[in-house]
Amino acid sequence: MSGFSNRIALVVPTKDRPGDLRRMLNSVEAQSVHPEQIIIVDGSEAPIKNVLKELPDLNIKYVRVYPPSLSKQRNAGMAAVDPSVTLAGYLDDDLVLEPGALEAMLRFWENAPEDIGGARFNIMNEELPRAVWLKSLFFLESRKRGQILPSGYQTSIGRVSTHTYVHWLSGGVTLWRRDVVREFAYDEWFQGTGYLEDVDYSYTIGKRYKLSVVADARVRHLSYPIRRESNYILGKWQTINRMYFVKKHREFWLPLCYWSMVGEFLLNLGTAIRYIDSWRLRRAWGNLAGLLYVVQGKIEAMDGMLK
Repeated sequence: MSGFSNRIALVVPTKDRPGDLRRMLNSVEAQSVHPEQIIIVDGSEAPIKNVLKELPDLNIKYVRVYPPSLSKQRNAGMAAVDPSVTLAGYLDDDLVLEPGALEAMLRFWENAPEDIGGARFNIMNEELPRAVWLKSLFFLESRKRGQILPSGYQTSIGRVSTHTYVHWLSGGVTLWRRDVVREFAYDEWFQGTGYLEDVDYSYTIGKRYKLSVVADARVRHLSYPIRRESNYILGKWQTINRMYFVKKHREFWLPLCYWSMVGEFLLNLGTAIRYIDSWRLRRAWGNLAGLLYVVQGKIEAMDGMLK
């Protein structure tokens, strides 16, 4: 990383996706600058260590965490980062870095004010949601990007054209100052895929540091769709994990959070009816089941994988 004062480490949690991991690492290898270190945190059924031998130009460290859990894997990977690294962050295994992405991110950090704690890559294929006006009635969305609403729901970020300050950052596409990740760890209450764990983590940091999206550091997120059979647990996560987040951060308005949960249930139900989608209906039933648990005070962590 000649010409830059900062040294980057990338933590990459993965599970059963050697092809995606290979594609992501190839996009890192093709960058004009390379990270100082890459830590692969493998939670696969069959370990994928052989993929790493194909990329001798990258300094890769392998860490095995099984059974997998995204928050646990991220924490384990960060614990393995070399002490000399000044910027450390997390990449999803289904990302592809566009040419010059790492160099653009390093340029941003070279001149970043001391109060910047984290910066996200710009996801070029991330679209903004539809029907924002309807979702805003339930305090689920807003036209202001990257905000956390009084209900405890986050608004979408989308791709940006200029550096943008936000209140939260996506988990698997962000770099942090090393001092920040030494102080803050992911909450391992969020199990499995870890729904909302990145909102909780970044929002917590954002109370003390500014968070930014770097327009020139472009990536693509080639994410898989949610497995149909996972819609029910996603629906429960949408309520139970949300309530955990809202009660953890006392500044949100609890009645408004309940109103948003009802809105989320109604929107999922309406989508299921409109498109005759039985799997979206299962998500709505998951919302309802989760809401019943929340009303009874049963906010318990649930394991599971969405993709």
